[in-house]
Amino acid sequence: MTCRELTDFIVDYLEGGLAPEVHARFEHHLMICPACVRYLTAYRATITLGFEAFEDEDQSAERAGVPESLVRGVLAALNAGRPPA
Repeated sequence: MTCRELTDFIVDYLEGGLAPEVHARFEHHLMICPACVRYLTAYRATITLGFEAFEDEDQSAERAGVPESLVRGVLAALNAGRPPA
């Protein structure tokens, strides 16, 4: 798997939707590519911060109505505009 392929599969990886053989290739790439480990860490942090930005003070543990599909769409659009690795 290349770095570019990793970014193409990242949403499915985080949602547990990869086929077992693709998941294994994804995990192997993470074991040999520190840059992609950093990218995945930053990606996860971005998602967390995005959800936290919309938390209601009265809903400290719950999302404040931001649909998961919207978050995925925004992140996919950001990935699409990212230069090749």
